[in-house]
Amino acid sequence: METGTIKIKTLLVSLALVIAMELAAGFVYSSSGGADNLLLVLGVTRFLEAIAIAVAVLILEGDLSSLGLSISHAASGFKKGLVWSVCFGIVVLFVSVIMFASGINPLDLLHTRLPVGKGGTVLFFVVGGIVSPVAEEMLFRGVVYGFLRRWGIFVAVTLSTLAFVLVHPGGSGIPLPQITGGILFAVAYEKERNLLVPIVIHVLGNMAIFSFSLV
Repeated sequence: METGTIKIKTLLVSLALVIAMELAAGFVYSSSGGADNLLLVLGVTRFLEAIAIAVAVLILEGDLSSLGLSISHAASGFKKGLVWSVCFGIVVLFVSVIMFASGINPLDLLHTRLPVGKGGTVLFFVVGGIVSPVAEEMLFRGVVYGFLRRWGIFVAVTLSTLAFVLVHPGGSGIPLPQITGGILFAVAYEKERNLLVPIVIHVLGNMAIFSFSLV
């Protein structure tokens, strides 16, 4: 599948829609008066953002192929995403062994604070492991990377990864998981030209990280 270069109008409209929804979500959350509603508000917001981006691309670009999405290539994208995930998992395992041998616990870099209670944990996996990765890949790889591609792969990978890292604050240290993920997702998208590939990698990667945090 040959993806196109996203127009600046599509980029600006998509960003405006996402920012507006994030602001609205912040208002709804602050008005709800409880941290228990955070995941639900976040999940609904990410779901609506994904739909809004898809509609914007359909209207402004003509179809979703410029975003790297196509029904006819869905099965292929899913399979390739699995292959990329397995290969990356092997690399991570190899690096983890080296880190353990050096006295460094790699799980410290991946630990995520999970909600208390089974219901909250399940919702966390659904929102953080499925809904958010889909919306983020549509924005950061499909739209942002697709727009930046006109200036070359290096610029597109670097700037889209930087944007991805900036919206994923990871504390005071270097956000290695976010940097690694941003680069991996962008390279996979550039190589396969199918947005389902980085979506699958992102979903499985998040699920793995969250699962390790259960231990």
